[in-house]
Amino acid sequence: MRPNFKEMKNTVKIYCKNIDQEVDVPCGMTLQEFLERAQIKSETPFLGALVNNKVRDMSFHLTKPAQIDFFNYYSNYGRNGYMRSLFFLLFHAVDHILPKEVKLRIKHSISGGRYCTLENMDGPITDQLVNKLLQFMKDTVHQNLPFIHEEMLTPDAIKAFQEHGLEDKYEFFKNRDRIYTSVYHLGDSINYYYGFLVPSTGYLTTFGLEKYEEGLLLKLPSKKNINAMAKTRIFPKLFSVYKLDKQWAESMGVPYVFNLNKYTNSATIHSGVLVAEAYQENHMMRVAETIYQRGNVKMVLISGPSSSGKTTSCRRLSVQLAVLGYYPVQISVDDFFVERDETPKDENGEYDFEDLHAIDLPLFNSTLNRLLNGEEVEIPTFDFAQGKKIWTGKKLQLRENAILVIEGIHCLNPELTAQVADDIKFKVFVSALTSLSLDRQNPIPTSDNRLIRRIVRDFNYRGYSAVDTIRRWPSVRRGEEKNIFPYQENADLMINTSLIFELSVLKPYAMPILYAVPETAPEYAEALRLIKLLSFFKTIPVSSLPGVSILREFVGGSTFVY
Repeated sequence: MRPNFKEMKNTVKIYCKNIDQEVDVPCGMTLQEFLERAQIKSETPFLGALVNNKVRDMSFHLTKPAQIDFFNYYSNYGRNGYMRSLFFLLFHAVDHILPKEVKLRIKHSISGGRYCTLENMDGPITDQLVNKLLQFMKDTVHQNLPFIHEEMLTPDAIKAFQEHGLEDKYEFFKNRDRIYTSVYHLGDSINYYYGFLVPSTGYLTTFGLEKYEEGLLLKLPSKKNINAMAKTRIFPKLFSVYKLDKQWAESMGVPYVFNLNKYTNSATIHSGVLVAEAYQENHMMRVAETIYQRGNVKMVLISGPSSSGKTTSCRRLSVQLAVLGYYPVQISVDDFFVERDETPKDENGEYDFEDLHAIDLPLFNSTLNRLLNGEEVEIPTFDFAQGKKIWTGKKLQLRENAILVIEGIHCLNPELTAQVADDIKFKVFVSALTSLSLDRQNPIPTSDNRLIRRIVRDFNYRGYSAVDTIRRWPSVRRGEEKNIFPYQENADLMINTSLIFELSVLKPYAMPILYAVPETAPEYAEALRLIKLLSFFKTIPVSSLPGVSILREFVGGSTFVY
């Protein structure tokens, strides 16, 4: 039944996908008003909408014909908006409870939440303080205060940030070439977020706050159930890598994007790139030395999520092992896929290439054991176009001091190499753990780093458009959550393959690919979000990269052969 709107002379046509109807609405009506008058129901509250495939908050005014699609928490857009709103809620609590010199820093994801620190804090964080902050947050939710979105002239926004002691926002925006800047208000607190917030604090029904290491863990709802939170788990190895690289970024003077942009404009940027590359190579050297000191290692297993740089890490670690007298023999698990018609399928009936049993496990284990026993073994090459293994006569035999270096997403899953003795294995986990943030309350998700890498690589080497890659990404992420991340703490050592400056290098490659996404594509909203993220970075020329850089795996020009 068509919603009953009052007749007005100034109206616009709106097609609402949620009710599959086109209606005339008063020009200037907000999305929230439309939702209420159209009486569109949802068990989980709507948090925002796609308007012509652009993400908008509920205060957005409808002033021209549009297609709208309301979303709730169970979409990526909804979860991200909910999370940013919790960031502001915690900021609001810190702003009122602690002295003005104490600054909330939201750092990175861990254990189903976001790890946060309190800079300039006098003494350690206590249970009493955590409970006080949490209660203030709950009280603010109960008050159902609105998150007010305002577009301010950029000089006025900068002045407001200065008056509120947000010097990182001042530094971030003072060199931005924008006439207007989005500012959010919550009571007497203001802040900036590069994405929409939910309508009011009353929508934030589920969250938690706990002590975690030296800081706080802001707990988020489960992806599958907004009314539940996952149990807090400790990830000592992952947390240690995050902490180490965040500290290094601080020591280099580039914790935030505006610091990097200043550095980019200086004459020393090329040497800075080399320092960051050397820092990463130093991790590779330490892994090789640890393997050497263990003495009995015959097989190195390298795992990591999509676009983490596993292949280049395999090549670079092999070089470091060769320096120590080993003869590295590289094998890719991908060459041992089962034939296409034997590939497992997911719940949607699509081939699930991330499933462990997409690998020919008997053949893989037999090959490894025969090699370790000194036999000469023929190794297949998987032809992805034909969907089958090709036997070209490529043979391997391990000589004295040989060490197998194997890379693949399942390498830390014990089942992959179940028939090989554990005492000869050394396990390495690599991932692009972004150490850079936009500012104190706007961390850059690690998954964004990897998605941008993958968009560039898929376009350059696989003939995929940004639409193809973005459409496939949710499935890839589900596969990682199921098949990769549960085993990351099995690693003997972890390596962060993210480079502080990498989004500045990837920007000129990614932007044209993202701009090619048509407005009619559902992936348009995600493309715009990534374009906005990259717009904050100044470009660093690719000529600054050495030939062995991880980034060469994505942009080309690598010294290594892939």
